[in-house]
Amino acid sequence: MFTGLVETMGRVERPGARLEVSCPGIPLSPGESLAVDGACLTVVSLRGGTAVFDLSGETLERTIAGAYSAGAAVNLERPLAAGGRLHGHFVTGHVDCRGEVESAGMRGGSFVARIAFPAGMSRLVVEKGSVAVSGISLTVSSAGVGWLETVLVPATLEKTTARFWTAGEAVNLEFDILGKYVLRREDLAAREARIREYLDR
Repeated sequence: MFTGLVETMGRVERPGARLEVSCPGIPLSPGESLAVDGACLTVVSLRGGTAVFDLSGETLERTIAGAYSAGAAVNLERPLAAGGRLHGHFVTGHVDCRGEVESAGMRGGSFVARIAFPAGMSRLVVEKGSVAVSGISLTVSSAGVGWLETVLVPATLEKTTARFWTAGEAVNLEFDILGKYVLRREDLAAREARIREYLDR
């Protein structure tokens, strides 16, 4: 479990199914988890300050990890420690889908990013709710079918890859886990109601 508060940025040393990422200032051991751009990965081995990860086909297909190039900057966060303060929101590290930055830059004195995603995911996005974008816990300022906007403060831009975002860039998206469970319960309740209605005929 993570919070979406990025600790530092690392760099991709070697892309691919065996991913190598430099992790400056983050103490790690083999077997531990690390969120890389919001995707929970397991450290297989270490070479100095570089962590090695084995990526599954699911991870390569669902996240942006399959498109990494050597030298790419990535957001890094260690798991939330038991008893630690939760400053962001609950982030599982299980990416829902890839999104695409449609625009990112200053608007009315604030840095605003507009991100597109599959329209079928729209019901998971709530205005003023939370979303993890490449591992960054952000608040949805506005949303519509297949898109959301978020405002980023200078501290977030300074510490994360968000300051490099440009139109067309792919990002990882994880929608709020609490909202997903609520929607799942509503879907099941509606299904049960339809079954009861059918049986009562």
